[in-house]
Amino acid sequence: MNKLKTLFLAWQDPNSRSWFPIGRLTFDGANYQFVYTQGAKEAQEKCGFQPLLSFPRLDEVYTSTHLFSVFSNRLMPRSRPDYSSFIQWLNIPEHEDGPIAMLARSGGQRETDTLTVFPCPAPDEEGRYHLHFFSHGLRHLPQSAIERINRFEPGEKLWLAHEFQNTFDSQALTLNTEDHYIVGYCPRYLNSEIFELLRRNPSLVEVRVERVNQPPTPLQFRLLCNLSARWSEENRPFSGLEYQPLIAAAAIAMP
Repeated sequence: MNKLKTLFLAWQDPNSRSWFPIGRLTFDGANYQFVYTQGAKEAQEKCGFQPLLSFPRLDEVYTSTHLFSVFSNRLMPRSRPDYSSFIQWLNIPEHEDGPIAMLARSGGQRETDTLTVFPCPAPDEEGRYHLHFFSHGLRHLPQSAIERINRFEPGEKLWLAHEFQNTFDSQALTLNTEDHYIVGYCPRYLNSEIFELLRRNPSLVEVRVERVNQPPTPLQFRLLCNLSARWSEENRPFSGLEYQPLIAAAAIAMP
């Protein structure tokens, strides 16, 4: 039996820069299903979000044996000469480079729109959840910070710090080194989940360097991080109201 794989689709309001989880994509090994979540309703009410052209109705369950174009268009074609390099950047074994795995690791974000994807993690044998993400905001860092990133070793520990006075995101979390370099930001669409966990018990969260892709790799794929955390069974990651499907018929079991 195939294990259900789940990705969330997040939308960023271009004016407020706020992120909303607007949809959920699942794959059971044979069929893909997309459904809007309660976050889409919140984005519509607060920021005027309009349904995507690929999914024009908020109250419908979309099913297909092929990956929907809004997601497949975010994948690098295997025919590209730099495909194998891209897989290395993502640190995915080539035999595991299915579309869901690639989207989960890369974020599927393009410069031309306001969408990104991220996975719903499952606990490992020890009950820890792992989230991989590329450090954000590197183009705003001083050259000294970029040079520090380029010297990272896999497994090096990073610390999260709250930027209380960040006017763009009140829950902004910076990634910091032991020798006090800021080396980017935790993705904003993850902040509310991680922030709540840190507020309850900072020792529940740990971030380490997974991989550094040396120049000339683009900065957006330079620093791959591995965040591991312990959520309780009663309070699993991405289980809040905004992640729940808008239509009851799509309330299939979450992993």
